[in-house]
Amino acid sequence: MARNLQLTPLVFSLLFLTTLIKTSHAGSIATYWGLNVSEGNLSTTCGTGIYAYVNLAFLNVFGNGQAPEINLNGHCNPASNGCTFLSEDIKFCQKFGVKVMLSIGGGVGKYFLVSPNDAENVATYLWNNFLGGNSSSRPFGDAILDGINFDILHGSTQYWQDLAKNLKNHSNVYLSASPQCPFPDNILGTALNTNLFDYLWVQFYNNPQCQYDFSNSNTTNLISSWKQWSSSLKVGKLFLGIPAAPQAAVSGYVPSQVLNAEILPLFRKSPNYGGVMLWNRYYDELTRFFATILESV
Repeated sequence: MARNLQLTPLVFSLLFLTTLIKTSHAGSIATYWGLNVSEGNLSTTCGTGIYAYVNLAFLNVFGNGQAPEINLNGHCNPASNGCTFLSEDIKFCQKFGVKVMLSIGGGVGKYFLVSPNDAENVATYLWNNFLGGNSSSRPFGDAILDGINFDILHGSTQYWQDLAKNLKNHSNVYLSASPQCPFPDNILGTALNTNLFDYLWVQFYNNPQCQYDFSNSNTTNLISSWKQWSSSLKVGKLFLGIPAAPQAAVSGYVPSQVLNAEILPLFRKSPNYGGVMLWNRYYDELTRFFATILESV
């Protein structure tokens, strides 16, 4: 059910905190919400003032005529129309200046595109049910999300560029992507070459050849990969995607002291540097990882 979200003095103080954090040396912070019910609700996530972008994860079944499905891991059940209360949370986030995106794909699910026409149909569904279109069955009620995040980890390597083009035919739709750090991404490479994406939160983890080497305290592969992505990106902002805790990924965790002293000062010099993507909200809440970055400002 909907909650009444009041702009109390605490909320106004959080607005000030939001401004402080967004001007920190870490840049803007993106994260994923919807992966663990223990991460707290969406309005609380945005109310921390930490995040400039929140990806709702995931729409993990779509394409080839399938009925689309959303999995928010216990927060609510879209299949029974049980997630419409998120409309107020989404609007609350947007009032703070937080962009709320729907993340499609993920590590578990059944999604793929089989033709340009299939991509157009999926784009139409996304527009009508989550963005500025109209539908009688909008899973998040009347809230209008800011855009779509492509977190495509398996399935077809084709037609993602068609999906991006169809979505960008509509005004005021932001697109982001979460490619793997090996360059170019073997699934989203063609789509990224369209230069239609506003943000790239590259996953510099679970890929030893292009991530921080924790066991040897070595930044060489990570820095080399960042430079390759940065030099290839013609438009949009590039984000450093890292786990918010050692247990959040198989590999690629970067200790905050290394991030603060060796990585962020260098990456911030890139003209297309956007900030950091923390995987994910649950682990950031568990470890207060971003707080350790902020403390060094």
